Amino acid sequence: MRTEDQPIRLTLIAPEGRMGRAIAAAVEEDRRFALDQDSGDVIVDFSAPQALSASLQRAATAAVPILVGTTGLDDLAERRIAEAAREVAVLRAANTSLGVAVLQDLVERAAAALEVEWDIEVVEMHHRMKADAPSGTAFALGEAAARGRQRPLQMEAGRQGTGLKRQEGAIGFAALRGGTVVGDHDVVFAGPQERLVLSHRAESRMIFARGALAAARFLHRRSPGLYGMHDVIAGP
Repeated sequence: MRTEDQPIRLTLIAPEGRMGRAIAAAVEEDRRFALDQDSGDVIVDFSAPQALSASLQRAATAAVPILVGTTGLDDLAERRIAEAAREVAVLRAANTSLGVAVLQDLVERAAAALEVEWDIEVVEMHHRMKADAPSGTAFALGEAAARGRQRPLQMEAGRQGTGLKRQEGAIGFAALRGGTVVGDHDVVFAGPQERLVLSHRAESRMIFARGALAAARFLHRRSPGLYGMHDVIAGP
């Protein structure tokens, strides 16, 4: 029988990927965790959308929680996540940075406090190899703003052309790609004669790895359900 002082064993999906290697490095620095590719206490998936179904099935079959950090998921994947959450604990996170989790909370609170005449723009930049746009984190920040205003997310993305007119209440998205940028996110609240800018800068992929460990610790022995990083920063 496992005891409380034993490390939490993590099974990494795509361990040779960028996030897989970063999490393995973080585990080496934290004795509260260990890697076990065969029978971990928590499954951690930062792979690709097409691999998610198998990862969720593996978690359900083994009756262990799963952290889903994969981005670019479609509606079918989201439904599969919701279905799996009825059997095991699932933490869905487009970004596992604890700083970004706090940023989402701040964005929701700012959107709730400011009138609809304050336009909201989400601007993000990532490295040249990132395949999806806007980023999952940018989308999550837009959703946080929409929750704050208690209305469905109305997106304006990829503006191009002439004679354009901004739709009242819409949230704009701009995606920049280039170089080796780990991840920059700004949420701009543009009001009459003033602007509020809430920002986060990722300087190393290790911030996501350490956040993933915090999420795995939260998930360990957690009851079935769908969770997010807001649950992690909220505490036990």
